[in-house]
Amino acid sequence: GNMVEWCLPQDIDLEGVEFKSMASGSHKIQSDFIYFRKGLCFGLACFANMPVESELERGARMKSVGILSPSYTLLYRYMHFLENQVRHQLEMPGHYSHLEAFYDDKKGVLPDNKGTPTSQQPVHWLPSIHRYMYPEMKITHPAGCMSQFIKFFGEQILVLWKFALLRKRILIFSPPPVGVVCYRVYCCCCLANVSLPGLGGTVPESKPFFYVNVADIEMLETEVSYVACTTEKIFEEKRDLYDVYVDNQNVKTHHEHLQPLLKINSADKEKYRRLNDQRQMLMYSQEVGEDCSSCEEDLFILFFMEQNNRIFQTLMEVSASQDKTLTADHARGMGLDPQGDRSFLMDLLEVYGIDVMLVIDNPCCT
Repeated sequence: GNMVEWCLPQDIDLEGVEFKSMASGSHKIQSDFIYFRKGLCFGLACFANMPVESELERGARMKSVGILSPSYTLLYRYMHFLENQVRHQLEMPGHYSHLEAFYDDKKGVLPDNKGTPTSQQPVHWLPSIHRYMYPEMKITHPAGCMSQFIKFFGEQILVLWKFALLRKRILIFSPPPVGVVCYRVYCCCCLANVSLPGLGGTVPESKPFFYVNVADIEMLETEVSYVACTTEKIFEEKRDLYDVYVDNQNVKTHHEHLQPLLKINSADKEKYRRLNDQRQMLMYSQEVGEDCSSCEEDLFILFFMEQNNRIFQTLMEVSASQDKTLTADHARGMGLDPQGDRSFLMDLLEVYGIDVMLVIDNPCCT
C-alpha cells in the first residue's frame, strides 16, 4: 500500500492522504497530477513513476509530492515546483532540503487548522463577479481548461449545468491520468456561479472534492451536494453516493425524476450556439491583436454567471409580484424552454425555496 514518507509540519493529521495523492491505477502511467480535498484544506500532488532495477521495489519506484492549502485556486502556481521535486525524489530518495525550504517560505499562509469547520468557509465560485477578474483565481495555467471541457462534452455541458445549479451530487469517472479530470470537476463547479445578493442562504454549498476513492465513501455518504472524480469503477455500483454519474462523455442518472434533464432541448442548443459564437469572437479578437483583457476562462465563467443571474433575477421578481405566476414567456425570457425545462424549473424552485406558481400549459396535440 501507499505510505507517507515525509511531511512538514510533523504533527498534522494526514490520515488517508497517501491514497488521495496517488490515484488508484496510477502504476500504469508515467506521470500525473491530482487535486484532492483533505478536511478543510485542498491538496495538489504531482506523481511520477520510474523503472528501477530493484526486486524490493518490484521494478518500479512511484512517488507523489504534494502540498495542502486552505484554497485550491493558487495551488497551480506550485505545479512546476512539485513536478521537479517528485522527479528529484525518485532519483535521490530521502533528500528533503528543497521541500523544507519551500515549507519555511510558504507556511505563513496556512491558518490554524484546529478551528472548527463552519459554513462560513469560502465558496470560491459564488460570491462576487469581480473575483473572477483576477488571474490568480485561475486553477490552471493561462492556456485554460475551459476549451478542453467544452470540446470534450459539447452540448452535454448544458446538462451538467442544470445538475450543478440544482446542487446535485456529481461523480465523474475516468481511468488515469486524473489531472485533466480534476479540471472537469472545477469546470462543473464554475457552471453554477451566481452573483446575486441574498440568494441561496439555505441552499447547500456545492463543493469540489476533486479526486475521491473508496476511503472517502463514509465522508461522501454525509454530503448533500458535491462534484468529484474517481478512477475506481466500483463507485458506479454505489448509487446512494451520487445523483449523477459521468463516464467519459456519457452523463446519466438513476433518479427517475431527473431523467428529463438529460435531454438536450432547443433552448440548450441556442445557449451552446451563443457560447461558441462568443468564443469565436474572442479568438478572432486575439488573432487580430486587439487588446483582449478577458481570456476564455473569464468568458466561460461570465457566460454561465449571467445566465444564472438572469434566471434567479426573474424568479425573485415573480415571487415578489402579487400573483406569483411564472409563465411560458418568463421561461423564454430566462433563456429556457417552457416545455423541455419544465421539470428543471420545478426542481430549481424547490431547491432554492422560491415561492412561485408555475403555469406552463402542455401544447395540445392536433
